[in-house]
Amino acid sequence: MGERKVVQKYYPPDFDPSKLPRVRRQPNQQMKVRNMVPMRVRCNNCGKYIGEGTKLNCRKEVVTGKTYLGIPIVRFYYKCNDCSAEIIITTDPQNSDYAVESGAKRCYEHWLAEGEDAVGKRRRRRELEEKGNRMKALENRTLDSKREMDDLAKLDEVKSMNAIHATVSVNAVLEMMQSSAAERKKREEEEDEKLIKLNFPPRPKEADVKRISDEEFEHGDLKRQKVSKETSVHGGYKPCFMIKKPVN
Repeated sequence: MGERKVVQKYYPPDFDPSKLPRVRRQPNQQMKVRNMVPMRVRCNNCGKYIGEGTKLNCRKEVVTGKTYLGIPIVRFYYKCNDCSAEIIITTDPQNSDYAVESGAKRCYEHWLAEGEDAVGKRRRRRELEEKGNRMKALENRTLDSKREMDDLAKLDEVKSMNAIHATVSVNAVLEMMQSSAAERKKREEEEDEKLIKLNFPPRPKEADVKRISDEEFEHGDLKRQKVSKETSVHGGYKPCFMIKKPVN
């Protein structure tokens, strides 16, 4: 019996993906997706409350001719569970939130109200400070313009980084990784050679070492032979050793 949810699909040997017809979609074409409602809303038609996180089938599209700092705005078309009335919700990148366009009303949320109260208090405090004080108003406007310029500079930096990443190909990344691996291997080999030379100094040359031939060692009348002191590589003297006559 075959599986109900097949993960792997069969591709025949003569399969050629280049022969598949390409589907060209319009830039503002709507897509059918299953999405969760981003906020708690109340339908204007039947008055039903739709909780946050309720999964509903909806249509999604990108709003044409409307962006915020280069960020596109997305519009979602939901339908009420009871009356099937259309509810339109859009993204609000300026406030990092969502906004209800039509078909419903957003319910009260204490955290959102607290944020609005804080913004209102800050605005009223600034108005009181600037009232009758032109230098303070000029200082606040200068700070606002500086903050806006910093934000635009950061945004341009992010855009340039995204453009650089978009132009980098997979082959270039693989070549860079291979070259870095080869350089790292060569560096490790050089470090190993330095460590070997440090722990195991080179042996002295044959000219500085007196060797005894096998004929002299096997000769019967060889009683004692003292090896003369030879200067070592490090400038000291090698210890003297004695060669005894072999016992018959």
